[in-house]
Amino acid sequence: MKIALSNMNSRIGALELNAQAILESAGDATGADVLVTPELAISGYPPRDLLLREGFVDRCERTVGMLAAQLPPELLVLVGTPRRLPDGDRCANSIAACLGGEIIAWGDKRLLPGYDVFDDDRYFVPGEQSTTVDHKGVRIGLMICEDLWQGGDVRERTAYEFDPVGELVQQGAQLLITSSASPFATGKHARQREYLERTAREHGVSIASVNRSGSEDDLVFDGASMLVNPAGESLAYGAPFTGTRVVHGDLGSRVDSTAIENMCEDQERFEALVEGVRGYLSKTGQKHVIIGLSGGIDSAVTVAIAAAAVGGENITGVMMPSRHSSSHSLSDAAESARLLGLSRCLEIPIEPIHQSIRDSIRQPLGDELIEEGSLTDQNLQARSRGLILMGLSNAMGGLVISTGNKSEMAAGYATLYGDMCGALAVLGDVLKMDVYSMANWMNEHHEQVGFEDPLVPTGSITKPPSAELKPDQLDEDSLPPYEVLDDIVRRWIEEEQSSDRIIEETGFPSEEVLNLLRIIDQSQFKREQAAIIPKVSRRAFGRGRPWPVIGVPGGAAHWIPAGNRA
Repeated sequence: MKIALSNMNSRIGALELNAQAILESAGDATGADVLVTPELAISGYPPRDLLLREGFVDRCERTVGMLAAQLPPELLVLVGTPRRLPDGDRCANSIAACLGGEIIAWGDKRLLPGYDVFDDDRYFVPGEQSTTVDHKGVRIGLMICEDLWQGGDVRERTAYEFDPVGELVQQGAQLLITSSASPFATGKHARQREYLERTAREHGVSIASVNRSGSEDDLVFDGASMLVNPAGESLAYGAPFTGTRVVHGDLGSRVDSTAIENMCEDQERFEALVEGVRGYLSKTGQKHVIIGLSGGIDSAVTVAIAAAAVGGENITGVMMPSRHSSSHSLSDAAESARLLGLSRCLEIPIEPIHQSIRDSIRQPLGDELIEEGSLTDQNLQARSRGLILMGLSNAMGGLVISTGNKSEMAAGYATLYGDMCGALAVLGDVLKMDVYSMANWMNEHHEQVGFEDPLVPTGSITKPPSAELKPDQLDEDSLPPYEVLDDIVRRWIEEEQSSDRIIEETGFPSEEVLNLLRIIDQSQFKREQAAIIPKVSRRAFGRGRPWPVIGVPGGAAHWIPAGNRA
């Protein structure tokens, strides 16, 4: 049996467009016996509250019915779609098995995740039974995403009452097919591949896994699809982020598994963020990007990622020096613009704006409340830059991309309505030391990512990080060393470790750890107002980490009586 795996990039709510993409995939599947599309391919994933809109689910079902009549009659096509259950009230996340011009069977998702960014349990009811389809002498078991992965691909502590894989094997399934829309996270694809191979061996069945490509808001999808035999050997493999629309596999053949190499984490992050930027601009109809260039590592990496996504000719870089800006910051910023071939690089000093606002506030409040170098004064500078960028966005029609990283976002080392301005926070899920690591990888592999020269100026990598908002300022004046900060942020945010465990395992002073954790939690009000953050880690700021804005400082895990708080 020959199987075609579609990595199509669906669009949320664009039912006719998505149906046309499936028809095109069917055209690419010539010679195949089965074509598999991603989870909710008709509606787009994730549709979220669009599922609650009157008539939407019914339109999805009608679209699938019309699509079935247009598909090649001999090709079994598995189409992901929401559907209304017979009782008329409830909705299922389903696969429509289309053959001979009609829908011959429905398979409903059995396991509905409600962790991280997933909210299936908000919209759907679980399927009551597993579904098999017989085709060309092979019994095929239908699954949807979590039915196979069960949280293991993201290291979640999931526990379900039943196992769809085991049920389908008991029903005689020889080939298990899972239709997925599985968001990217660093290292996830390697974990999925290992899990897929192990599950195939344990149950003695072939397994095909399809994943969508592209991006939606904060979610990025790698488009990697796989087919393995009962020995866990690869029969088909679609490398992540290649843009291949259909991957072909044959149950009677295999590929050389030794030729399959997993990407390093730096390349994974880079490819995912490029896809996130490209997809956001494409699906919002934006063609131009505006980025503030400080000469620092974050802005240099951000603009390089944007250039890889849309081309330097579609980017305006903006240097906004203050009285505290160093000459090397300006030269490094200009070098970024040159290396990446930006369409223009503007230099707009912020001093006139900054001074005007400061004088306006000083007049009623007095000089002593807004001293040079004070936090207020620093934030006025950052907000002057935000004002300029958003003004340029209005005037030029470009999309502002912010440059702050995850470490800064965690510690509140970012200014609302200043450096946080923008529609997309490209590095918002990348820790500071990982930004450096990715910069070095980008420079080392610049030809591989389509550039003749290194993408990031050497000076941006080697100089100590500084906001340059007061004389001789360094980030470590206000923050722990980034190696320390990143370790704590990773443990607290991504691994959800307790404060006691962090203190015990790191050996960092307890007072410093607890103070930092309080700062992280108390900075949630800023993150609630941040730009969209593309998810590239196990746990990103945003909808995948709903956190109270107001609560016990630092969380109950390390509550300290008020009189003893630092």
